[in-house]
Amino acid sequence: MNPSKPASSTDSPRPEGPPWHSLPAEAVLGTLQSSPDDGLSGSEARARFERHGPNVLQRVSGDSPLQLLWRQVNNPLIWVLLASAALAIALGKVTDGLIVLAVVVLNTLIGFVQEFRAGKAIEALTQMVPENATVLRDGQKQTVPAAELVPGDVVLLASGDKVPADVRLLAARNLQVEEAALTGESVPSEKRLEPVDASAGVGDRTSMAFGGTHVTYGTGTAVVVATGNATELGRISQLLREAVDLQTPLTKALAIISRYITGAILVISLVLLGVGLLRGYKVAESLMAAITLAVAAIPEGLPAIVTIALAIGVQYMAARRAIIRKLPAVETLGSTTVICSDKTGTLTRNEMTVQALWTPSNTWSLSGVGYSPQGELRREGQPPGPPTEDARELLVAGVLCNDAALRPMDGVWELTGDPTEGALLAAAEKAGLKVDDSRERHARVDVIPFESENQFMATLNEDGKGGRVILLKGAPEVVLRRCTHDGPDAGKVLAEVERLASRGMRVLAMASKAVPASHGGLRPEDVTGGFRLLGLEGMIDPPREEAIQAVKACHTAGITVKMITGDHAKTAEAIGEQLGILEGGRAVTGAQLAEMDETRLREVATSSNVFARVAPEHKLRLVRALQKEGHVVAMTGDGVNDAPALKQANIGVAMGITGTAVSKEAADIILTDDNFASIAAAVEEGRRVYDNLIKSLAFVLPTNLGLAFILIVGVAFFPIMRLGGEDVPLLAMLPTQLLWINLVATVALALPLAFEAREPDVMQRLPRHPDAPVLSRFVLMRTILVAVLMCAGATGLFLWEYNADLRKGLPHELALAEAQTMAVTTVIMFQIFYMLNCRSLRDSVFRIGLFSNPVVYAGIGLLVLLQLGFIYLPFMQRVFDTAPLSLQELGLCALVGAAVLPVIGLEKWWRSRRARRQDRETGGRLPWRVPRRATVG
Repeated sequence: MNPSKPASSTDSPRPEGPPWHSLPAEAVLGTLQSSPDDGLSGSEARARFERHGPNVLQRVSGDSPLQLLWRQVNNPLIWVLLASAALAIALGKVTDGLIVLAVVVLNTLIGFVQEFRAGKAIEALTQMVPENATVLRDGQKQTVPAAELVPGDVVLLASGDKVPADVRLLAARNLQVEEAALTGESVPSEKRLEPVDASAGVGDRTSMAFGGTHVTYGTGTAVVVATGNATELGRISQLLREAVDLQTPLTKALAIISRYITGAILVISLVLLGVGLLRGYKVAESLMAAITLAVAAIPEGLPAIVTIALAIGVQYMAARRAIIRKLPAVETLGSTTVICSDKTGTLTRNEMTVQALWTPSNTWSLSGVGYSPQGELRREGQPPGPPTEDARELLVAGVLCNDAALRPMDGVWELTGDPTEGALLAAAEKAGLKVDDSRERHARVDVIPFESENQFMATLNEDGKGGRVILLKGAPEVVLRRCTHDGPDAGKVLAEVERLASRGMRVLAMASKAVPASHGGLRPEDVTGGFRLLGLEGMIDPPREEAIQAVKACHTAGITVKMITGDHAKTAEAIGEQLGILEGGRAVTGAQLAEMDETRLREVATSSNVFARVAPEHKLRLVRALQKEGHVVAMTGDGVNDAPALKQANIGVAMGITGTAVSKEAADIILTDDNFASIAAAVEEGRRVYDNLIKSLAFVLPTNLGLAFILIVGVAFFPIMRLGGEDVPLLAMLPTQLLWINLVATVALALPLAFEAREPDVMQRLPRHPDAPVLSRFVLMRTILVAVLMCAGATGLFLWEYNADLRKGLPHELALAEAQTMAVTTVIMFQIFYMLNCRSLRDSVFRIGLFSNPVVYAGIGLLVLLQLGFIYLPFMQRVFDTAPLSLQELGLCALVGAAVLPVIGLEKWWRSRRARRQDRETGGRLPWRVPRRATVG
């Protein structure tokens, strides 16, 4: 990935034209020169189409396959390997060169496939535009391709339609539009014709409907004011193009390692070449020694180990309902310091739920979440019990004055109708009232449907006693105006409404009026007064229970959870408080964010945890502000409005069930259950993967450095032997033997470390510093320590065996082969014992469990078999110039290799003691976390 300078949020294009939502419908039609009765003429529509272009979102062509391929190859480490392979082949070492080339090709193909899948998010936006639309042209109703719509077209909307472009409403009847994908609102927006303030956010522009949203109820007529890239959807598309794919901590760290290793290898290889020439080596031999050093020192197996470790993490995460789209995301989620979560459908169920009932004589709470009829009705200060008569009347009114239906489908309760009405039905069922029975006993006679202008709905029902009753449901102030004065004090009722609203609830009032059985239908004058207030029902889209626990787990792990939603501030604060996110603060609104400069924004982004009524560009700015403060940011969401921030974040997490195609394509991870709790599980897995990668790194690098040391010691200090009339360098290992250790043995032992189980305290640790290098001081010191031990053991045993064989009178070739075989075997045994120590970088292998990872012993068994073949099989002896060893010699190799156990055990004890002392001194605080809390407004 190639990070570029992020575009300023102020660069984002606004939709063209004036603030249509703040203008009267007549003024909009006048500006667009259109007629509400006839629409545009066919010729005018064609002319405007030529001027404005098709109503589609602009596609941006991504990198070509060749560009993607070049990006994989253009790496310093790869160039060194390619050069080494070419030189080896040129010097006649074809096998060595082909092995190195095979590693390069494998690594390149993996990276190419990964990036080829990226960049589809903007294309997915085009699927949000419907294929056809119903318009008025030349005074006739026509169906035209949505791509041919132009500003000024008059379109007709009905329930079930997808809005084809940004439109200003001209007429509406009970029109409700689902805008959650665009605004994050958990309930459909009720549309009106009146202009709204010019500064209103997208979610408050009730006189508008936006392209890509859905009509859920009612009908409307509207005039198109923006098409294609000029729409709100087009603006998000532009934000998505501006958002950059950032390098993950792992890819950045591996890039740094590549640069360091490349530089060090080039310098040391040149020095070794010079030393060889000075000592009398031929040019070809000196070059081969330098190439061998490069191949020995470069961890060829590391890319494969990293890829396989991440792939194993992918499988583990899939089992915990997190699908990984980009491999590095596995590790990145484990290093996250901040999770910015959307509210609706992520932290909450996106199912409105009645939580409070109020009648003039009682206050009730209702447990349970969502539409499932599981919960308990509890009167204030009383144990759970059946509803009293006043509560029963209130609940039955909510069932009868209601057009929704709830039905179980495959164990899940499915709603048909409005979410608020679904909540009323579920509340009755939780209280023990059967919806179907109530509707059968109190048959509906007539209805006055809900209209946004009236803010109420009324039904005429049989009362079950030979008479009839009019039931009224609506906004509390509207219902109160129609109630008699001998009921509860209006001030008391409104105070209760305010109390429930302060908890983020949407409040509905219910009232009834008895009428005679002869009352045949509902007339407007029937609902003007004379009602008796039954009570109030307060509802909210509540947090998931598992999300509350997941937030706690994140806090324990040192991860800050921030909620960023398009919902109202009061609702956001209520949910934030229940989740344990708000921490006594207040929600910051998008309007407040828009007024902040970058310095103030960074301060507020760090210290505040709940953000409400935010637009897509606000989310993008917040993510960037947190990244500038040094945080690794995970962003979750499911809507189109989340896509730019999902792409910009270090790790984007989309919802698999409710998520739009746009959000999924922009994300790195997709949750199959849309549950925030799965994020906590994925964080846990990510930390395990990172731990195991560090274990693999701490195992692989000492081996490579140790092999380089063995070669350097041989070239610099061992004598040059005269054999067959030629000067031959005395080396503890041949190049092919080095490759055997580097590619076969290292991978066979390093891969089992990727299967290590989670360490017990993985979610009690604080996140590592975002800038902490993978090549930490610990890894470097461990690498040097183990490499020196390995070099000393292998070269010491090589010299001892070689000289002992010469003293026995063995030919030089046989003595050298036996000594080199013992050196290789010593390194193998050293690796086996050291790998057991690497199963935990801090604790003893006995503490984590000898058999907690059986794959380790499978790897050891495989390696022992391969090494026995290396030593004893004739064809292996010919390929690698090895000689058979006695049982005593094998035991000596194992004894020298086991010397690493007490040394590393002592090093672990010292580091653990030092870490505990640092924890006591810092109190476990994150050094980069800003402790202050900002005040806003």
